[in-house]
Amino acid sequence: MPPTITSSSPTTFGLLRHGETEWNIMKKIQGFQDSPLTQRGKQLIEEWGATLSQWKWHRIVASDLGRVQQTVEILNRSLNLPVHFEHRLREQSWGEWEGLTIPYIRENFPQELERRVALGWEFSAPGGESRNYLRKRLFTLLKQLHSNYPGEKILIVCHQGVIKATLYHIAGRAFLPEEDPLVQHNSFHLITCYKGDFTSRKLNIPRDYKSED
Repeated sequence: MPPTITSSSPTTFGLLRHGETEWNIMKKIQGFQDSPLTQRGKQLIEEWGATLSQWKWHRIVASDLGRVQQTVEILNRSLNLPVHFEHRLREQSWGEWEGLTIPYIRENFPQELERRVALGWEFSAPGGESRNYLRKRLFTLLKQLHSNYPGEKILIVCHQGVIKATLYHIAGRAFLPEEDPLVQHNSFHLITCYKGDFTSRKLNIPRDYKSED
């Protein structure tokens, strides 16, 4: 018999970043702004769709920004799941620095960048939001999803900054530049919420992973 689902049953979240975009290629900061997926980005998301179809997902909850909506459309050719687009999963707003590259910012605002990065969770770009604010809106949503969908497996499609904020919070990181990297680029991650507490199940899952679920 399948396990009995109760209001306290753990909810599993899978965290996946959107596909590569035109601005990713140019190393431009996107934040709340947008650019379309590249052909390579579309192809890799098709491959992720095949990998993720091994799991029995119940639904997709995704950022409402265009690059994520495009990603979800491609994924759902394989997954065919109900989708909810959610503004609380948007990338961190970088305010006045959106559309610029990190090398440009380092060259033109070196002291300002260094001062802000040293703030860890309180980092924000001029006119943007802090990582701490991102963390608050994100975990408010995840706890709400756990309350609404106990026992489910929910695929979260979002942004690199959102994924890092999630995993760094669970790991107790200070989000400082001297910390060792925790998140590999363009990988997949599983976390679990049980009675409001979050744990990481498996991090940095590659596209050719064979699910054991």
